[in-house]
Amino acid sequence: MNLNAQKRMAAEILKCGENRVYFDPYLMDEIKMAITREDIRNLVKEGVIRKKYEIGISNYRKKQLHERKKKGRAKGLGKRKGTKKARTPKKKAWIKRIRPIRRELKKLRDRKLISKTSYRRLYKNAKGGMFTSVAHLNRYIKEHDLIKRGR
Repeated sequence: MNLNAQKRMAAEILKCGENRVYFDPYLMDEIKMAITREDIRNLVKEGVIRKKYEIGISNYRKKQLHERKKKGRAKGLGKRKGTKKARTPKKKAWIKRIRPIRRELKKLRDRKLISKTSYRRLYKNAKGGMFTSVAHLNRYIKEHDLIKRGR
């Protein structure tokens, strides 16, 4: 039974590809008798000819892996493709480091825990890359007695 013409017409009417057109196997004789577009339209209305679901690609595994990566799993040496600097660019790493340090310095200055002169000096040191973290900055301030007394 050759139903190529019916399949082609049905695909055009349903606005999909021929592979997505589904013919009811029990009513093949009825489909065979349909030779005009109007006949095909009526069969579509009756549900004899239907459009199959589009086959997609599931995102489940991707989402699952993303959740694991958020927790820190699956990020070992075997999973890394780029260099350290490719994975987190130099500039981004710098921004991540400098902003909290500058925030901490401003907080100390506004609370008058350090003088303006020591604030400027520490700010310049931070800009020069002297401190690796806020904890390092605070350690340096304690070691060099830069916190004002009497507060």
